[in-house]
Amino acid sequence: RLANIEKDKTGHLYNRKSDFRVEYRLLEELEHSMTVSRKMEKAKVLQKLSKIQNNVKRLQQQLKDVKPTPEFVGKIKEMMEEVENAINAFKEEQRQIYQQLLKEEKAVINELSLFERRVELWALGSSTAEKVWKLPSARVTVDKMLENHLPEEVIAFEKFLQRTGGRQGGWDDYDHQNFLKIRTKYRGRLSYMDEALEYLSGKTKEDIEQHDKWYQEYVILHERKKESIKKWKEKQQQEKERNLKEKEKSEKMLKERWLQHEEAQKQKAQEERKRQQATVEVWKKQKVVAFAIDQASQLKLEDKGKKQQKERQSHVKLLLERNTLQKKVKEELQKLENEKREETEKEGRKKIAVEEISKFQEH
Repeated sequence: RLANIEKDKTGHLYNRKSDFRVEYRLLEELEHSMTVSRKMEKAKVLQKLSKIQNNVKRLQQQLKDVKPTPEFVGKIKEMMEEVENAINAFKEEQRQIYQQLLKEEKAVINELSLFERRVELWALGSSTAEKVWKLPSARVTVDKMLENHLPEEVIAFEKFLQRTGGRQGGWDDYDHQNFLKIRTKYRGRLSYMDEALEYLSGKTKEDIEQHDKWYQEYVILHERKKESIKKWKEKQQQEKERNLKEKEKSEKMLKERWLQHEEAQKQKAQEERKRQQATVEVWKKQKVVAFAIDQASQLKLEDKGKKQQKERQSHVKLLLERNTLQKKVKEELQKLENEKREETEKEGRKKIAVEEISKFQEH
């Protein structure tokens, strides 16, 4: 049994060793120290047993050669008392160790029971369960707050355990396991009583009958609790599936709304692009028209300028022609005046000559 426990412990302890290296290293150190302590305790026990065995062998050797003398009888009696005292001392020491181990075992069982109930409460999803574990006592009191969150069957089972001494009905684990072993062997029939009285030393028939009655009620309440938790889990699963369907429905609606919104945004963006494109086209046309108007105005101005220039050129030409004509007329008049003056001068000189000739002829 111890080997199986060690095997189970090793399997549970190291199957996920690499995931929680720090925590498991602490457990390894604790296990190592406990292993060393257990080996030392075993060596001490073997040493004491070996000493008792040697004393018994010495006594046996002495009894092979019995001498009916007072000295021999006294020696044998002394050796027997020594062996008996050693055996009694060893038994008393082991009894005390066993009692201490039973106390520690009971404390561990209570602690494990606490954790087991804690896991069950976690499974039930109680939001108030955490408050219970802050209580200093390992025997958790099921108060009104928990009663409002747990099924009645769970509450009834927990109260039953608190009222009757836990999961062994107030018995230690050794007696309770022997009781279960014998009861299972006889399948619950009352004929197991004689063997139970033989194995369960220190327990009366009334104790065993009372414990049997307790165990029957324990099994009934435990089954009700298991069934209640099963129904609760089924209800939770149904609620989970319903919530999942509602979530999927909600997500589908949100997706449809999102798609509609996206389509609307897409349509709006497309219309905005069309509007902007139309605005750009209008702007381009306006630019073309403005450019055409500007070009026409420019051409008109250029034509007007050319016309004005042409008119100025014509005016200048007329002025030039008039000036040329005036100059020519002036020149002709000057020429005529010169010719007339020359003719006058010529006539004067001729007249003077005639007068001179006349004067000359008179003398």
